[in-house]
Amino acid sequence: MSEQIQEPLLEVSHLSRYFTTKTRGVAKTVKAVDDVSFSVRRGETFGLVGESGCGKTTTGRTILRLYDPTEGSVVFDGREIAGRMDKSLRKYITSNMSMIFQDPIASLNPRMTVEEIIAEGLKVRGVNDPQERHRRVVDMLGKVGLLPEFAARYPHEFSGGQRQRIGIARALIVEPQLVIADEPVSALDVSVQAQVINLLNELKRTMGLTILFIAHNLSVVKYFSDRVGVMYFGKLVEMADCEELFANPVHPYTRALLSAIPEPDPFKEKNRKKLYYDPAKYRVESDQRPTYHEVAPGHTVYCTDRELEIFQRELNEEHGR
Repeated sequence: MSEQIQEPLLEVSHLSRYFTTKTRGVAKTVKAVDDVSFSVRRGETFGLVGESGCGKTTTGRTILRLYDPTEGSVVFDGREIAGRMDKSLRKYITSNMSMIFQDPIASLNPRMTVEEIIAEGLKVRGVNDPQERHRRVVDMLGKVGLLPEFAARYPHEFSGGQRQRIGIARALIVEPQLVIADEPVSALDVSVQAQVINLLNELKRTMGLTILFIAHNLSVVKYFSDRVGVMYFGKLVEMADCEELFANPVHPYTRALLSAIPEPDPFKEKNRKKLYYDPAKYRVESDQRPTYHEVAPGHTVYCTDRELEIFQRELNEEHGR
């Protein structure tokens, strides 16, 4: 990797986001994100994976300050953005960070034309000349593979893949440093997914984007990401370079998750060994709080010392060592 990529653009430290719910008058705290730490290097794609409900989307929305953090620090390009929200901070975040949403139908206002949808960010940034806004919108439509005449149409006139391209154009029109892509292809057909991922790859290269890529499709993450973090019940349990994580997973949840990837070869699929994660199996009575252990350069696992011993012993037994 180059020095440019090594430089962190986003640093998340001990980030938590809790929600309070009431059931029959009894208050309950839901720890959607709990003590999560990671960094995203400038120019890379960092994949955040895990099953539905593990806290991936909440992490992304908290970084973008759509949710206020309960605890922790978020430093973006050297500036702390987890503090008290004011107009200056809001403008800084919206000028430098954008989000591509999961649902290309629900995320677009059906009463607005494509040009109005994409140009909203330009208005916020003070581009008041209508002709300049139109020129930039048409230029961005071209970059995402859509025709200039589409600017006058409404979202319902497009397919799911085209709508997602409009969502990508809206996110990139403000030329952000960081794009948070929240499962941007999960609502699309497989063939369309490939088109959108290839488009994001091309835009990353040409525009120098840094991407936090949130997904549960591990095959897509493996293809698209430089590094990967695995979330489970609000915790970031393992993190490593993409190749290292897929080749040498250590946390039993990560191993179970990777074992669920289907094999295209029907004979291999028939004999594929599926693992199941039971947290009770690895629970150890200890006063020690879990911490991030580096098991290889750049490869960290969130656990106690005793749990790590159990994980590694199980791996050694599995490989006959």
